[in-house]
Amino acid sequence: MAERGIQWFKFSSPPNFYYLTGVLAPWFMGLAAVLALLGLYWGFVVAPIDYQQGESYRIMFIHVPAAWMAMFIYILMAAYGAIGLVWRIKTAEVMAKAMAPTGAIFCFLALWTGALWGKPTWGTYWVWDARITSNLILLFLYMGYIALHAAIEDRQRAANASAVLALAGVVNVPIIYFSVIWWNTLHQAPSITVTDSPSMETSMFTALMLMTFACWMYSIAVILKRARLELLDRERKASWVTERLGDKS
Repeated sequence: MAERGIQWFKFSSPPNFYYLTGVLAPWFMGLAAVLALLGLYWGFVVAPIDYQQGESYRIMFIHVPAAWMAMFIYILMAAYGAIGLVWRIKTAEVMAKAMAPTGAIFCFLALWTGALWGKPTWGTYWVWDARITSNLILLFLYMGYIALHAAIEDRQRAANASAVLALAGVVNVPIIYFSVIWWNTLHQAPSITVTDSPSMETSMFTALMLMTFACWMYSIAVILKRARLELLDRERKASWVTERLGDKS
C-alpha cells in the first residue's frame, strides 16, 4: 500500500502531472459526451411529464447537476488551495486556479436555468430567496477568486491570497445546501438526500444521475486541460517544458 501511495504521489511533480492529465483528459471528455447524450435522451424523451409542472420541470436535468457541480467544485478548489497554501505543491495551486472558471460557469448556469424554471413555476424569474441569493454569493466568490488571481502579478502571492479567499468562502456552501431546511423559502426542498430514497420517478432519477455524471466528467476533462496550459505557463523556463515544446516544433 505504501509503495502504491508513493507511485501515485509522483504524479504531483509537474512533468508527470502534465503527462497524466494529457492521457486522462480525452477519456473523461468522451465519457462526458456519451453520458450527456444518454442523460438528455432519458430526461427529454423517456421521463414522463410531471403531473404538477408539465414539461417545464425538464430543465431540472440541467439545473440541478449544474448547481451540484458549482458547490462541489468550489469545495475542491478550496481544498486544493489549502494544500498549495500549506505544502507549497505547485500542481495543487494549478488545479485550484483551473477549477475556478468551470465552477463559475456551472454556478451561472444554475442561476440562469433556475430563473427560466422559476418563471412558469413561481410566476417570476427572480426572488431574493435564501437558496438563490446564496448561490449568487457563490458566483461572486468565484468571480472574486478569478479577479484576485489576475490582479496580483506574483504567482505565489496570487495563489496564497486566492486560497485564503476560497477557504473563507467555503462557509457559504453549507448555507446553500441547508437554506431550504433552515428557512421557509420558495425553493423546494431537496428531492435526493443521503438518508432517504429519491422522491421522484425512476426514469427521472436515472436522467438526473446521468446528467450529473456527464457534468462531472466534463468538469474533470476541462479542468485538466486548463491545468495543463497553466502548468506550461508557470514552468515555461523549466527544462522538461523546453524539451517537450522542442519535440513538438
